[in-house]
Amino acid sequence: MRGAIHHLDLTVKDPAISAPFYDAVLGFMGYARVDEDADSVDWAARPAGAYISIGILRAKAESAGQKHNRYAPGLHHVAWHAQSREDVDGLHALLQEIGAEILDAPAAYPEYGPDYYAVFFADPDGLKLEFVYEPYAA
Repeated sequence: MRGAIHHLDLTVKDPAISAPFYDAVLGFMGYARVDEDADSVDWAARPAGAYISIGILRAKAESAGQKHNRYAPGLHHVAWHAQSREDVDGLHALLQEIGAEILDAPAAYPEYGPDYYAVFFADPDGLKLEFVYEPYAA
């Protein structure tokens, strides 16, 4: 586990608006909500004895009106491992149910790897997210 991400915090305009989106997406992936207050929410997963936390934090007032620009300095996107192509398709169906913005529907992306299969989507603030299956990496 050396070098694996322990936690990831993302800033959002309003945690109350973003939390249902992340409840659905992270819940699908096996995370559970573990903590929250008026300005933040945290989810955690414990695969194979590890601990991984993902949190959302309220953006500072001076930047709250801006939509995320993944080509500016900072975060471009976050990708999670899927267990199978069917797992990717299952999240895609959930994203459609909750009305999430789908950036690229599930498809093979050979430019990223010979068996790369992913769905790309955005959170309520425009953060690009990805759920990917690669047989040798799962």
